[in-house]
Amino acid sequence: MRGLKGKNVLVTGGASGIGQATAARFLEEGCAVCVVDRSAEARARVVDELPALSAVIDADVSNMGQVKAAFQAAVDCMGSVDVLINNAGISIRHDFLDITPENWDKVLGVNLTGVFYMAQTAARHMMDKGSGVIINAASTAGDTGYPHYADYSASKGGVIALTLAMALELAPTIRVNAVSPGYTLTPMQRAEYTDEMLAAVNSKIPMGRHAKPEEMAALYAFLASEDAAFATGQVYVMDGAETTGGLCSQWAHD
Repeated sequence: MRGLKGKNVLVTGGASGIGQATAARFLEEGCAVCVVDRSAEARARVVDELPALSAVIDADVSNMGQVKAAFQAAVDCMGSVDVLINNAGISIRHDFLDITPENWDKVLGVNLTGVFYMAQTAARHMMDKGSGVIINAASTAGDTGYPHYADYSASKGGVIALTLAMALELAPTIRVNAVSPGYTLTPMQRAEYTDEMLAAVNSKIPMGRHAKPEEMAALYAFLASEDAAFATGQVYVMDGAETTGGLCSQWAHD
């Protein structure tokens, strides 16, 4: 991708799944990359698997104090942050009537408030230096709503609206977009499936399979590059046409 070599990239939730694949892709593009992740196990593993990372930082994105400290650590390590990939997120499956205030606060805290905290911190830094790119992780659940994931769907719908508002306010200095993945076969996701479960879900996706984390990473790289210099204020869905026919709601009821 044009214009990525030499950029400084910060990826939240970057020690596993799509986040790790995205960190790896930016390293391949010649970027310096720091990742933020609150899982000690994932941090230890990613240090071994991606030894070229500039730093692996322990932080909870739902805590503004930890966000500021983590962002400053990334700046101290790389000199600046040119690209923020706001990828950290969690989900908890439960019926709407069973969601507790604690469940709600936890999911919204990471998925929406955490995106806001990190994006605002990065945007202030980027405005001062005169340029930057912020890409937020949304979800097809933010467009359609998923049964048993009301809090997750609400959080991702909020990320989409936040992205659009940010893009309007921060242009032309900072470009802001969102990526909405469909079902992506991360190692954690694969571990939760039997072969039969995986085949059943794949059968409802027009492309006949889950996305690969590396495919999501390629979209992040494109949106951060000069090849996407006029792209801002958009939500890019990559779901194998899953949502085109409302298929996500069908399988979620199964």
